[in-house]
Amino acid sequence: MISQLGRYEIVGEIGQGAMGIVYKARDPLIDRIVAIKTINLNLADDEKEEYEGRFYQEAKAAGRLSHPNIVTVFDVGKSGDIAYIAMEFLQGRELRDILNSGKRIPVEQSLDIVVQVAQGLSYAHEHDIVHRDVKPSNIMVVRDGHVKITDFGIARMESASVRTQTGMVLGSPKYMSPEQVTGKQIDQRSDIFSLGVMLYEMLTGQVPFAGENVNAIMYQTLNTVPPPPSALNPEVPGMLNFIVAKALAKDLADRYQNAREFANDLRACRDKMLRGAPPEAARLAQGTQLQDAIPAAVRPATSEDEPKPVAMGLSPLFDSSAATMRLAAMTSSRDEVEEFSRTFKMALPSGEALRQAGLDAARPKIITSTIPLFEERVPAKADDGKMELAGNSGNLLLVGIVLLVLAGLISVLVF
Repeated sequence: MISQLGRYEIVGEIGQGAMGIVYKARDPLIDRIVAIKTINLNLADDEKEEYEGRFYQEAKAAGRLSHPNIVTVFDVGKSGDIAYIAMEFLQGRELRDILNSGKRIPVEQSLDIVVQVAQGLSYAHEHDIVHRDVKPSNIMVVRDGHVKITDFGIARMESASVRTQTGMVLGSPKYMSPEQVTGKQIDQRSDIFSLGVMLYEMLTGQVPFAGENVNAIMYQTLNTVPPPPSALNPEVPGMLNFIVAKALAKDLADRYQNAREFANDLRACRDKMLRGAPPEAARLAQGTQLQDAIPAAVRPATSEDEPKPVAMGLSPLFDSSAATMRLAAMTSSRDEVEEFSRTFKMALPSGEALRQAGLDAARPKIITSTIPLFEERVPAKADDGKMELAGNSGNLLLVGIVLLVLAGLISVLVF
């Protein structure tokens, strides 16, 4: 291990970066610990020119970005065949390491991480810089939950002198957008697709496009639609399915047009989950940007002075016991009504109610029921010459049971 790079004193090796070794070092001028990213330029001339150009492009791209969610670049230099960039030293873990631990990140925390990444990307895009390689290994999560985007090594700047050759594919296959796969010109929407792939993996534990080799992965990216995240993780709300689907849209026109819009919808989803309010998936499906308003499903409490709605149009003054006896009086004889009253301990209807029903104390009178719940009564000759209801045997029991059921239903509807 080398001990010095320019004025920086190498403390230790952090790991391997996309283009070379990353060191932990100390800047003696201000006694600050920094991370030193290097690239070995001991290459063939054609490779050296391209790699060195892209390396300095990263320094130039990241160096002009000052945002809380983007790693800060302090310095750039060259020592022999080694070019280096000095940047802030982050104490935390790569998102890749967190995902590889096998422990699924809670949905709310996943949204918080991706919101921060989207905010950083939005800032970079506003400065005409596309990252081109958004993936978990380029996202650092520090101890306080703060998120930083690293590695703008293959970023494209509008003013860059180093241009990607037509048809040349740069990026990580599992996270590449369809336009990257086909080698087309890309813009900020490509970063949004890659971030959508990363979000899908965080929510479900697997990438949406997978295969045994690069060609298989690219085919999946171009031709398949993954299942919604909620199908693999029941904790994912339906609203989030729509957000992920929009981020992963293969057609650029159907995708989020900017990272800020993506971040806004993710933030709204997270906030609604924390408040426990039902998600407004239908509005999102129609392309309406979510707002932090009170959802329509939440209604204000009804004042006690306001009339309460009554189910099925029944009057709240409906007296089920009295109504049952009035119905019995209209459909049975006086003796049957009295027996019904004694059996079920219900008060007899008033004399006026009986007269209105067509019954008097002198003799029983049969009234054909107009209530469709009962069969039409047919007079029949009894042995003693009196008029009785057809099928009079067990009539009282049948009427009692039916009326009790009716009374119970009315009670449920009213009370």
